[in-house]
Amino acid sequence: MRFLVHIVFIILLALVTFFGLGPVLFADGVLSERLLTAAIVIGIYMVLGFLYRRTIQWVNNK
Repeated sequence: MRFLVHIVFIILLALVTFFGLGPVLFADGVLSERLLTAAIVIGIYMVLGFLYRRTIQWVNNK
């Protein structure tokens, strides 16, 4: 079960990195648009990190 949780979160982080950081690095828009996108991506990373930690704790206690 723990192995499956690791795989799912690795895939989620890879998707966020690919689809989130790409527009930040290669955007043709104004600086404010890039910063807003970067803030959203960082927020998604924080949420995923929190959920990952809680899920691992839940699996260990199960």
